[in-house]
Formats: sequence, structure tokens, C-alpha cells
Amino acid sequence: MRIAVIDGQGGGIGKHIIEKLRSKLSIENEILALGTNALATSAMLKAGANEGATGESAIVFNSDKVDIIIGPIAIVLAYSMLGELTPKMAEAVAKSPARKILIPLNRNNVEIVGVKNEPLPHLVDYIIEELKIMEDDKNV
Repeated sequence: MRIAVIDGQGGGIGKHIIEKLRSKLSIENEILALGTNALATSAMLKAGANEGATGESAIVFNSDKVDIIIGPIAIVLAYSMLGELTPKMAEAVAKSPARKILIPLNRNNVEIVGVKNEPLPHLVDYIIEELKIMEDDKNV
């Protein structure tokens, strides 16, 4: 699978996701770090991403070239992440044919009803469970 992890600001969420992906999934999975800024991309590359790219053009260009996109729900909300996520980025992610696995962090004045408020590490564990199921389905 080709997996894009998108994050901004300091890249802490993306870093945590990529570290878990690397430790729990098979090495054959390619991980692409897409940061809204260079700091986020750098943090995700250090966590073990195969490749990384930064900015609006990189996110728009790569969103339809991956099988899975992972990130906070903010990646489909224009002007989120303190304005780092542009409308073009949000649109590219939303329109991508890739499966999106979004972390429901309640920020940006967006509340997701019916979702239990859990710490980030637990949410990332749910992502890993979902990807393992997808990996097993491909091997059948």
C-alpha cells in the first residue's frame, strides 16, 4: 500500500502515526510524509517515512497518487491548522479517490458528535487496527 500521512504545524501527530505504522505494519508499505510546512515534513521523515514533500503543491499533486490518506480531520477543513491548510489542499484531499482515515480531533471550532474523546495514542492504535485488516485482505 502507498500511504500518505498529512500534518502541519510541528508535525507531532504525523510523527506519532508514522512511528506506529513503521513498528506495526509490514515494511512493504510505502509511507509518504506530506507536510503543510518544512518542520512537519522533517519530523515525519525522521519518524520513518520513505519520502516527504512540503506545501500546497505537494499535497495537491500527491493526494490522488496514494491508496490511503491519514491525518487529523483538519486536512479536509480549509484554513485549519492556524491557516496552514489552504482551500486547495482541503479540496485535493476530499476529492482524492484514496481511502481517508481521519483522526477526529475536536479543534478549529468543529465538534464531531457521537465520537468518544480519546487521547491521540489510542486513536492511532485504531488506525493501525484498520490498516492491518486492509493488509490482511490484500494477502487473501
